[in-house]
Amino acid sequence: MFKDFYTNNRNRLYEKLEDRSLLVLFAGKAPQKSADEAYTFVPNRNFYYLTGMNEPNIIFLAYKINNKVEESLFIEKSDPVLEKWIGKTVSKEEAEEISGIGNIQFIEQFESLLSRTLFTTSFTNVYLDLERRELDQITSKAQQFASKLQANYPFLQLKNVYPDICELRVFKTPEEIEEMKKAIDITYKGIKNIMCHAKSAKKEYQLEAYFDFILTSEGVKDYAFPTIVASGKNGTILHYDKNDAAIEEGSLVLLDLGAQYNYYNADISFTFPVNGKFTEKQKTYYNIVLKALRETTALIKPGVPYAKLNEHTKKVLSGECIKVGLIKDESEIGNYYYHGVSHFLGLDTHDVGSYKDLILQPGMVLTVEPGLYIEEEGIGIRIEDDILVTEEGHEVLSKDIIRSVEEIEAFMNE
Repeated sequence: MFKDFYTNNRNRLYEKLEDRSLLVLFAGKAPQKSADEAYTFVPNRNFYYLTGMNEPNIIFLAYKINNKVEESLFIEKSDPVLEKWIGKTVSKEEAEEISGIGNIQFIEQFESLLSRTLFTTSFTNVYLDLERRELDQITSKAQQFASKLQANYPFLQLKNVYPDICELRVFKTPEEIEEMKKAIDITYKGIKNIMCHAKSAKKEYQLEAYFDFILTSEGVKDYAFPTIVASGKNGTILHYDKNDAAIEEGSLVLLDLGAQYNYYNADISFTFPVNGKFTEKQKTYYNIVLKALRETTALIKPGVPYAKLNEHTKKVLSGECIKVGLIKDESEIGNYYYHGVSHFLGLDTHDVGSYKDLILQPGMVLTVEPGLYIEEEGIGIRIEDDILVTEEGHEVLSKDIIRSVEEIEAFMNE
């Protein structure tokens, strides 16, 4: 990514903010794990989307007066002693080059500058990212800061900028699409490495290790989500991630996995027979799911209601399952398919954005992931592609991944 990308994102956000407003955003800090060890730091995704900065404790401040915007970024001052242990922190010059923000200051100056700004200028609003998914979740830095502002500046109106940033993030730029394509390409390399070694693997975690090796060798530092390697009956558990079971001869293995490249995610599900050959029953169910994937994907274009995708998936799955005798009535499909077929994808795997009354528009990136989970037969199948909505219709970003029974068997038996 280039600084113009982050600058453009900020400028689009400023258009949504009221005049006489402050915007304060925090990069975040990794929580403590135990003793002197902390969890690995990752930046708040909204903060990263607007600044490109991926170091902890950084603060972004902007204010809009008379429809003109001033920006400042506050970074940590270099500590020569600490540098010997963990390396250098970002410099002022580097921060400006990455973010496109001209005024870079040290974190110690933040409160004094904010206090002067609030004293000398009549502001009405302060925008903060106040995302909160559960009532009792850990209080974020932004929420702590909101309480402090309310106590000391009761005349200010606090506003939640989280929905505004999320609305921007729904629509991906060409730069973001390229990052996601790289993540998908690396993910597929990992899948192929798993298949190449599947016949000799005895445990699910051995297959997982072949995926891990490819990601590490490609320079990937993190995953889109915990890798799922589910063999046999484990494939009927949607978020199974223990990956510690013995792999039975002749079973299917359901993979749900993704590389993360520059914080952009791939999300791919792939199902294959561990011995390289589908049984007739496995083939029948697999082709039903593949039919649902292809028909649902074909619907994607601007103007289509998002809800229509899952409706069609259920229609295909239920109709085909009635034909093969798995169910007798459409209403029974919920016993074997019990999740939605799609979600947004981007900086988060289940990316931000509202699905209420959603109509597909160009620039959206969605997954399509139908499945069948037949516990009594030890068969779990999910097939998932990542799709970009285009002006003309759609582009399957994961189109290079083999999908048909014939392609999978041929690959595994080369």
